[in-house]
Amino acid sequence: MALVTLEEAKEYLHVDSADEEVTINSLLSAALLLSRDVGRVSDDTWTDVIADPTEEDEDEIIQLREILKVSTLYALSYLFEHREEADHHDLTITMRNLLFAVREGVI
Repeated sequence: MALVTLEEAKEYLHVDSADEEVTINSLLSAALLLSRDVGRVSDDTWTDVIADPTEEDEDEIIQLREILKVSTLYALSYLFEHREEADHHDLTITMRNLLFAVREGVI
C-alpha cells in the first residue's frame, strides 16, 4: 500500500491530465521521505504505516498513518506549487508543527 497514491495526489493537486505524472511521482517520493524524516519515524514503524491497513491495526498506527498522510500531502502541494523557488526551511518548520505529536512521541 502506498500512504498516498498517485491518483490521490493528482486529485489533491487538482491535476486532471497525465502530463504531470512524472513530476508528481518524483515530488510525492520526496514528500514521503520528508514526512518520515521530519516525523522521526523509525524503520519498523514506517513499515507498519505503509503496510495495507488491517482490522488488527492499533489505534496508534491508524492515527500515525493519517497524520503522515496529511503531512505528505502538504509537502507535496508545497513542492508542486513552489517548484522554482521553494523555501525548504519554511517547509520544514511547518512540517515540524504538523508532526509535533509524532516527533515528541505523543502518538
